[in-house]
Amino acid sequence: MVTVLSHATVFDGTRFLPGTRDVVIDGGQVAAVKEGGQGSHHAEDEFIDCAGKTIIPGAIDCHVHLTSSGAAATSNFHDPFSLQFYNSVAHMEATLKGGVTTVRDAGGTDLGAKVAVETGIVRGPRLSIAVNIMSQTGGHGDFRLVSGAESPFLSPHPGRPSGVADGLEGVQRKVRELLRAGADHIKICSTGGVLSPRDDPRHSQFTEAEIAVIVAEAASQGAHVMSHAQGAPGIKNAVRAGVRSIEHGIYLDDEAIDLMLKHGTFLVPTLQAPQAVIKAAEAGASLPVSVVDKAHSVVEAHRNSIVRAHEAGVPIAMGTDAGVGPHGENLEEISLLAEVGLSTEEALAAGTSVAARVLDDDRIGHLGAGGVADLVVVDADLRTAGVRGIEDRVDAVYLAGELV
Repeated sequence: MVTVLSHATVFDGTRFLPGTRDVVIDGGQVAAVKEGGQGSHHAEDEFIDCAGKTIIPGAIDCHVHLTSSGAAATSNFHDPFSLQFYNSVAHMEATLKGGVTTVRDAGGTDLGAKVAVETGIVRGPRLSIAVNIMSQTGGHGDFRLVSGAESPFLSPHPGRPSGVADGLEGVQRKVRELLRAGADHIKICSTGGVLSPRDDPRHSQFTEAEIAVIVAEAASQGAHVMSHAQGAPGIKNAVRAGVRSIEHGIYLDDEAIDLMLKHGTFLVPTLQAPQAVIKAAEAGASLPVSVVDKAHSVVEAHRNSIVRAHEAGVPIAMGTDAGVGPHGENLEEISLLAEVGLSTEEALAAGTSVAARVLDDDRIGHLGAGGVADLVVVDADLRTAGVRGIEDRVDAVYLAGELV
């Protein structure tokens, strides 16, 4: 059946098209984008009136953790090991219904989950997976506690090798192990972080030489590297070594911004993440005081860094760190990007065309004839209403032409 979404405002991934448009869906493709009222005159087609609504490409979240259930995930210590994978089915469903049709998982989701989505066993967004997080010993992705116990967060199993490695030979072998396990991209930590128990977000992790080996080994297999990077020295090490994107970017300085511009490095701010930690603590979640204090301490610096990076022209893509916060509220990140100075079109592009460039996937992130029919219908004319609160205005989601 041909479906015609008629008389809508259309954002095509980079700009709003003039007037209103009819978007014609045939199978899994966008067959045409025509002037409002001109999409089809066949009585047997399905017509859906979208007057006063906006159609955007399916959103792309460049940073999620689908097997994680929140900042205070103490349940990992007593839940059965496999429960995280069953929970991820609901997380994927919520993500998809929230308007996100493609995600880049930053650690936790294994190849089995990706195959389950691709074969229709479970319903979820298109997946690009890191499998696990690469970290130096004692780094942000090393979950050995000071008690000597191993946290079950991202614990290894046959489909998810440990990501901890050190030295040039060690990190090269680890990249190969993760790619063997099905990783589409590699996630590293080049600084400490907020949720890890003993490190500091400002301190560097992995040497520049180690990161360069990781980037080269990933590139040889057609994969890119995303770097959890919060402190300026670790950001600069990662950028100089050639990573595709900086995740978080909390303490950017002028040199880091200049390097990102020079190397064409993307910034994925995840503005939701520290706010999610603070909200969880305020709601009574059992989080270490040190973690909550770190979350409070980074919020203002984080916002200031993103403002400066945007003003300088660093390409910004949407990422939420969902799994630290709730799944399904991903589009709130578009609102938050608008709050730090991105225009309506820039904020929408961050979650569509710019994010597609991060994934190097020209099938997604744009809306036009011949493209895949990943679409979100928003209950507002975003040209005049803006994107604040867009996460609460998702009216319909289409994945490859199928109504979610």
